[in-house]
Amino acid sequence: MNHFSRRQFLAKAGAGAAFASLVSPHALADPFQSTKKLGVALVGLGYYAEFKLATALQETKNCKLVGIVTGTPAKAEKWKKQFNIADKNSYNYQTFDRIIDNKDIDVVYVVLPNALHHEFVLRAAKAGKHVICEKPMAVSVKECEEMIAACKAAKVSLSIGYRLHFEPYNLEAARVGQQKVFGQVKIVETSMGFKIGDPGQWRLKKALAGGGAMYDVGVYALQAARYSTGEEPSFVTAQEIKTDPVKFKEVDETVMWQMEFPSGIVSSSITSYASNIERLFLSAEDGWLELRPAYGYGPLSGRTSKGELNLPQINHQAAQLDGIAASILEGKESIVPGEEGLKDARVMAAIYKSIETGKKVKV
Repeated sequence: MNHFSRRQFLAKAGAGAAFASLVSPHALADPFQSTKKLGVALVGLGYYAEFKLATALQETKNCKLVGIVTGTPAKAEKWKKQFNIADKNSYNYQTFDRIIDNKDIDVVYVVLPNALHHEFVLRAAKAGKHVICEKPMAVSVKECEEMIAACKAAKVSLSIGYRLHFEPYNLEAARVGQQKVFGQVKIVETSMGFKIGDPGQWRLKKALAGGGAMYDVGVYALQAARYSTGEEPSFVTAQEIKTDPVKFKEVDETVMWQMEFPSGIVSSSITSYASNIERLFLSAEDGWLELRPAYGYGPLSGRTSKGELNLPQINHQAAQLDGIAASILEGKESIVPGEEGLKDARVMAAIYKSIETGKKVKV
C-alpha cells in the first residue's frame, strides 16, 4: 500500500485550498492519528464486511475491530477466532440493543441490506453509539431524515460509507471541477454497473434492496456528478430499460438519467446490472478529465487533457474509516455526514418519479 500525506497530494496536484462544497476541508488535512483507537462493531458479516472492512480495520490508525453482530452462529465463531473478538462483544440481531452497556464499542458500522439500514441506525443511536451506515443510506427520503434526527437527538455522529470522498483520483476530479482548473465545466458523463449473477440474491428483492442497480451502484455515478461539479442538481429526467423482466421483476436493471445544474452544467449518467461500466468524464471550457476505472476498489486510473494522472493507490476503506474516526475523536463534523446520504436519496427519488411519469422532475 502506498501511504501518503494528503498535503503532499494536494501540493502535487496544485491545490492550495479545500474543495468548494462537497469535500470537507478536514478531508484534505494530513492524516490525523490519535493515541486512542475507537472500537468498531460491524453489523452484518457479508462479503463487504469480511473482505473489505474487516481487513481494512487491521491497518487503521484511529479505529479497530472489536465487535460483531450476525444472525449466523457459525459465522460468529469464525470471526471471533479470526479477528480475536471477545465473546462479550459478539451479538445477534435480537441481542444487539445490549450494546448500550458495552464500553469497548464506540462505533457501529451497519453493513446490512439497504432496507435494514434505518432500523439498525436508529437502534445504534438509541444505544448511544456513533454510526457509520453503508450506502445507499436508506430506501426513502423519510427514512434518511429519521436517521439524521435520531443521531442528532442522541448526540452521536452519523456517517455514510462514501469511501471515494477519501480517494485521491476522485478527490482530484472534485478539485478539477470545483476549482475550474480547465475553466467552467460544461458536460459531465458518469457510469457505473456490473453484470449481476445469482438471481436469488437479496439485491434483486425489493423488500431488502429498495431498488436495483440505481440504489446499489448508481449512487456512485450520481455522487460523482455532484462532487465533481460542487453543485446540486435542479432537475432530473430519467428512463429505465429492462432486457430481462423475469430476473429484474422487482427491481430496476438499467437506469439512464440526465441532470441540470444551476450554473448550466448538464450531466448524463447510466447504471446497470447488465454490463460492466465504470467511468467519470468532465468536459470543461479549456480541457477535460477522465477516470476509468473510477469507482472500484482499485487500482483506479485517470488522465486529463494535459496527460496521465499518477496518483497514489490506497486502501479506500482504511482511509474512510480513519477519516471518520478522526472526525469523531476531534469532535468535528463528519466528512460524509448523513445529510450527504439524504441529498442522494432526494435525487434518486426524483429519478424514480421521472421514470414513472415520463417527465422532467424538480429535485
